[in-house]
Amino acid sequence: MNVASMKVVYTNYGPISKRARFLLQLVTNTLRSMGKQKVFCIGKNKTGTTSMARAFSELGLVVGAQSLAERLLHDWARRDFRRLFLYCHTAQAFQDVPFSLPYTFQALDQRFPGSKFILTMRDSPEQWYNSLTRFHAALFGHGRIPTAEDLKAARYVYPGFMYEANRLLYSTPEDDLYNRDALIAGYNAHNNAVLAYFRHRPEDLLVLNVAEPGAYDKLCRFLERPCVGKDFPWENRTANIENKSGTRSSYDVKGQPFMNTEIYKQAPS
Repeated sequence: MNVASMKVVYTNYGPISKRARFLLQLVTNTLRSMGKQKVFCIGKNKTGTTSMARAFSELGLVVGAQSLAERLLHDWARRDFRRLFLYCHTAQAFQDVPFSLPYTFQALDQRFPGSKFILTMRDSPEQWYNSLTRFHAALFGHGRIPTAEDLKAARYVYPGFMYEANRLLYSTPEDDLYNRDALIAGYNAHNNAVLAYFRHRPEDLLVLNVAEPGAYDKLCRFLERPCVGKDFPWENRTANIENKSGTRSSYDVKGQPFMNTEIYKQAPS
């Protein structure tokens, strides 16, 4: 039975739930991705990672469901990548948390040899920091840099997730969660670690600033795919984000339902 007939058989029983449609799409994407090269965008959040996901899709790659991946943040904190490896079988291209975090790219490189890696960067560390804090201020802080209380109340993934993420990612004081020096130091350390790791394998790493002229063409050449556009799609602009910290659904963020991580079985070693 092919994928198309699977969809017909499934839907002939009548309307299916959003969660069921998501699971069906997950199965379809897994089948489409079998035997395909993996592409990992490993730049920090707010370096154009959402634009990268849109570009991946435009270029015909199956893009991983981010609503599943970011629920593996606690696995990342324990440096336990088994469920992440399993998740990577559901698509070809990936970005954002936990792919944007330290240690992940080394594990992926060992588990999926022959993959391509893309390090997205901003014009400067300060530009990245300003973009991150403005974005979080718009989403979670009522227009100002969020406090611990703001992040605990934010309904992104689930209430309290953003606070947990901040504490797992940054060693900043409780009363200064977005300390500029600490966050910029982490940004630089991550980028330097990636560059050092791939320094003898330039063919496997593309360093990219999506805002620079010709960036889209560089991506297409790196992935050996014909270009379908001239510039990167500009996604997740802070100026277009309304403050939804009190109303955003914990079930449907980024257009995808969040699945209980019970769907993950023991990943192969």
